[in-house]
Amino acid sequence: MEKTVFGSFQDFENYIGKEVGVTDYLEITQDQINKFADATLDYQWIHTEPERAKIESPFGTTIAHGYLTLSLLKYFWDEIIDVQNVKVMINYGIESFRFGEPVLVNSKVRVRIFVHSAVNLRGTAKIQTKVKMEIEAKKKPAFEGVVTFLFTFDDK
Repeated sequence: MEKTVFGSFQDFENYIGKEVGVTDYLEITQDQINKFADATLDYQWIHTEPERAKIESPFGTTIAHGYLTLSLLKYFWDEIIDVQNVKVMINYGIESFRFGEPVLVNSKVRVRIFVHSAVNLRGTAKIQTKVKMEIEAKKKPAFEGVVTFLFTFDDK
């Protein structure tokens, strides 16, 4: 998959309102869910107990933690975007974020990224991206929201 390359504030500005790309699908496994539970100490049964979830869950199976799906944004970002010529990149914020559909274990998800806005703050680029995680064969997205980054580009 060819990545979209950004090397300056102007590159982002030229993409405002446009889709940067869509990733390949990634399967969400029970092993991933369990490891995320270990990392976050979130062992709610709907995520980590397949046999109980089969009986008691309205979904008939375990589901991924919402924050697990959110944490995959970096992985998906790197799949389709290459930001070059950067001295500093900072995760700045998440806004207008909604989880729309649970991600069932063994579902496949992918992400679409759009440049929403680009503002030059005295040499620091404040870039807002719209992100949407799609679930294969589902109409509603797993989530949608705006993620903001700050980039300081090397002027050399």
